[in-house]
Amino acid sequence: MEYLDFEHELEELETQIEETKNIGTKTNSDVKKILNDLNLKLAQKKKEIYKNLSAWQRVQLSRHPQRPYTLDYINYLSEETFIELHGDRNVRDDKAMIGGFGKIDNESVMFIGQQKGKNTKMRQYRNFGMSNPEGYRKALRLMKLAEKFEKPIITLIDTPGAFPGLEAEERGQGEAIARNIYEMCKLKVPIICVIIGEGASGGALGIGVGDLVFMLENTWYSVISPESCSSILWRNWEHKEIAAESLKLTPKDMLNNKMIDGIINEPLGGAHHNPEKCFLEVKKTILQSIKKLKKIKKKNISKKRIEKFSKMGIYKD
Repeated sequence: MEYLDFEHELEELETQIEETKNIGTKTNSDVKKILNDLNLKLAQKKKEIYKNLSAWQRVQLSRHPQRPYTLDYINYLSEETFIELHGDRNVRDDKAMIGGFGKIDNESVMFIGQQKGKNTKMRQYRNFGMSNPEGYRKALRLMKLAEKFEKPIITLIDTPGAFPGLEAEERGQGEAIARNIYEMCKLKVPIICVIIGEGASGGALGIGVGDLVFMLENTWYSVISPESCSSILWRNWEHKEIAAESLKLTPKDMLNNKMIDGIINEPLGGAHHNPEKCFLEVKKTILQSIKKLKKIKKKNISKKRIEKFSKMGIYKD
């Protein structure tokens, strides 16, 4: 298990527990009382730390290298029925953006999401979850396919942003994201968006226009990352913690500002501590959402979606 900088006390306690177990085994001693005390202390410390996380600490948890990624969710939710579809029918297949048909229980859906890599080789293969224009065009092609067959769309968002390279801009990165936002507003099938990690900038918005938008408990959603915000305002990354607080990017902030529709609870310590429990919560939320959205008439669903997003950012003094 890898530990973040605010988890050092947990690391020390878990190390003590392992050492105590080893001593008990080697010396054939009764260490039950010591272990009980240490486990109690560990449980209390976990509650103390994870119930009072700062915005920056949630950003750190969203990036934890052992956190489940999009394919982990899809493989669990679809129970191996997922059929990945490739290519934008124009340039190439973007490995950072994945999508295809699958089933959640007996409900056929279209899955779309960004995929990061679990090791250096896979991160390079997946371009660190940063899509090129063809990734967004592939996503749109699959959304149109879902609409054709009248299947709900599930998007799983986890990206540090769209790929910022010169070649991406030359191939129309901005237009591709804008086109997706425009077309997603008009789709006549239910769209459910779940932010499972990082929800950064237009990279997230390109597949983030949904009838219902949810965030996992330890994720973030913002127009800019805390580090980039800090580098613009203070010319360095040293103020990233202040930037994270000021951006109001946590699930609680986003819900209070009516930017999302709900927060999905994670296991204590983050999704990587008990992935299956987290998968079950996501599955339950998606199935409940599909049931709810199917009650809306097909001709009204896009209208309600447009109205929902049009209201955002309007306030009365």
